[in-house]
Amino acid sequence: MSKQQVTEGKYVSLTYSISDENGNVVEQNDLPVGYVFGGDAELIGGMDEALRGKRPGDKVVVEVPPEKGFGARDPELTFVDDIANVPEQFRFVGAEVTMANEAGETKTFHVSRIEDGKVTIDGNHPLAGKTLNVAVNILDVRDPTPEDLATAGKPPGTTLN
Repeated sequence: MSKQQVTEGKYVSLTYSISDENGNVVEQNDLPVGYVFGGDAELIGGMDEALRGKRPGDKVVVEVPPEKGFGARDPELTFVDDIANVPEQFRFVGAEVTMANEAGETKTFHVSRIEDGKVTIDGNHPLAGKTLNVAVNILDVRDPTPEDLATAGKPPGTTLN
């Protein structure tokens, strides 16, 4: 394992966890995630700058406000309807519903609540409006291989994209 510092063009391998303002872990990745620092990928909430200059073995925790994370909640993306108007396959919390506007653009909404015969469908990201704490463990920093460069900016993991 190298002791190189995180700088432009270096391949960085890390694990991470994301928790909400109440300390609840909302995402965790214990398998190494790799990306080329300064490439196309941008880590959530300014994590890139927090990692700059760090070395393998360093741990970094950053508080990410909504505007640097998943944005503020947009109340116009939340709809309530009678459960009778909702197809049965979408009548559970967490169900994904793809909707299209008049222009044919699609967006995925989630059933976020079912209560008193009503279904709430929300187009906001589940973490929108939340302050998050991102904890990163830097595992390795090294020069990238040709394979790393071929996938630079495309680290696995949905949150880090």
